[in-house]
Amino acid sequence: MPNTHPRQSEFSFRVDTRLGSTLGRTGTITTPHGEIKTPAFIAVGTKATVKALLPESVRDLGAQAVLANAYHLYLQPGPEILDEAGGLGKFMNWSGPTFTDSGGFQVMSLGSGFKKVIDMQGVSSHEHGDDAVAPGKERLAHVDEDGVWFKSHLTGDKHRFSPEISMNVQHQIGADIMFAFDELTTLQNSRAYQEESLERTRRWAERCVAEHFRLTEERSHRPYQALFGVIQGAQYEDLRRKACRDLGAMPFDGFGIGGALEKENLGTIVGWCSEELPEDKPRHLLGISEPDDIFAAIEAGADTFDCVSPTRVARNSAFYTAEGRFNLSGAKYRRDWGPLQEGCDCYTCQHYSRAYIRHLYKAKELLSHTLISIHNERFVVRMVDGARTSIEDGTFWDFKEETLGRYYSR
Repeated sequence: MPNTHPRQSEFSFRVDTRLGSTLGRTGTITTPHGEIKTPAFIAVGTKATVKALLPESVRDLGAQAVLANAYHLYLQPGPEILDEAGGLGKFMNWSGPTFTDSGGFQVMSLGSGFKKVIDMQGVSSHEHGDDAVAPGKERLAHVDEDGVWFKSHLTGDKHRFSPEISMNVQHQIGADIMFAFDELTTLQNSRAYQEESLERTRRWAERCVAEHFRLTEERSHRPYQALFGVIQGAQYEDLRRKACRDLGAMPFDGFGIGGALEKENLGTIVGWCSEELPEDKPRHLLGISEPDDIFAAIEAGADTFDCVSPTRVARNSAFYTAEGRFNLSGAKYRRDWGPLQEGCDCYTCQHYSRAYIRHLYKAKELLSHTLISIHNERFVVRMVDGARTSIEDGTFWDFKEETLGRYYSR
């Protein structure tokens, strides 16, 4: 496995401000398509679109970068289409930094029938274990040493993902930051399987680096794409720390913290990883957006994070406010002429009332998805921006207490 690649200098990260004696910090990620000031919330644009939003709206609400999904773009329209278009950013008319995940999460979660979230609820005790599958579903993904065979959740066609294939797919998609192909486990997997899977992910990481460097040479006409290793290990401290030491010794540009964990342990697990990973490389926590999780992650050293939740809940009429999350479908909003949140600076709150947006939702007009999504994304982006500013000016603890105190006051 190569030690480094000369073009890695085209991507960089620096620590700017530290959060007291904690592992938290602010920083700056520099990519070929611009900077990301961290901590930062990365908007999720799964299929090269943040659902229901124009890229211009995503920019205007303050998002610094978007994250697309390699699995979904591989199936539709195909990575070669994005490559011909000049990469993800040009394809979707987004000029800022972009991320793609490796597809490993979707291969495993959809392959187990648990859809977009590994949710073990509803699985009876005798079904728990290394081969757990959602009730009424068939297993669509099968892991071996070389990679994963899986069936498309769209057509049922059989496909193959391996570290090399994932790297080729992501290089064609052309995001500024991409993730190594890893095996996702669940909290129901045995300790023995977690150990086996972790070692397989380590071997896959080595193969990802080698193929990434080969493709970087081959595709020298394209901007450099940074590669992040993915830390697994579930809730086992020794496995998490081992994964960080193993992958931290590899020439990754940064690291993703993924895998199964319970909410109450999030900060602790991120902290284990931050203590072991190289200080001069960014850390991305995959899949969080709840305010308490974000603050826990920031304190524990996470630099960036992403989640589909702001737009997903918007499609069910849920909207965020400083006092918590509410559902606009309630009858009390029928004649509510105020904005989704008083004082909010988003486009939606500047122009539309709760009554109007509720009407759109009840009438099944898709504009309700757009208007609530703008507000929800702006809410999370603004909160993370506020956390970053408060670290810089020394008011983080007051900002955290006020923000969480109001949000969870109900």
